[in-house]
Amino acid sequence: MENLKIWIRKNGSTAILTVLFIILLVNKDEKAWLMRQAASTGILNSSISESKEGRHVSAKVSYTGLMLKNEDGTMIDVSALQNKVIFINFWASWCPPCRAEFPSVQKLYDRYRNNPEMVFLTVNLDDNMSLGKSYLKEKSFTVPFLTPAGNIPDILYSGSLPTTVVLDKKGEIRLHHKGLADYSKDSFYKQIDELLNEKS
Repeated sequence: MENLKIWIRKNGSTAILTVLFIILLVNKDEKAWLMRQAASTGILNSSISESKEGRHVSAKVSYTGLMLKNEDGTMIDVSALQNKVIFINFWASWCPPCRAEFPSVQKLYDRYRNNPEMVFLTVNLDDNMSLGKSYLKEKSFTVPFLTPAGNIPDILYSGSLPTTVVLDKKGEIRLHHKGLADYSKDSFYKQIDELLNEKS
């Protein structure tokens, strides 16, 4: 026992850091907080690409099969959302990087939710959708709760969570980002504004 006290006195800071590290590894919210701090630097972010004329036609064809449904069971056909900028985020409540970026997704939604030229499709991929609903309610997030109503085309989602896709008004994929990012940066808002100002 005396040896343990001596070891703690000599290595107290190491012991505290080890305990904190274990907590971060085990607790989803703490892990998400740590990831959010990394994302806030902007290092992990992708940029919206320049338009590649002509490419939007083939890209449209490959995601026409994406059908979603909202909480009321209303179906949404993504290919029918013409002349709008579409922000699609695939997420799950058990995914720490999803939890880490979700506050920034909510801020983006709050900023553009009343813009008739922008659509938000936040697609929950929990096996049990009540877990996703509970997470949004617990954190007071108000983004749309959508679930897939069929297969998701590979061009949009290939298994990595979170995945974010931004489509321009022509239906061209202008951002495809796998992994954590911060969507509440002024630089990202500026890119969204540029897309909104483009002619369809």
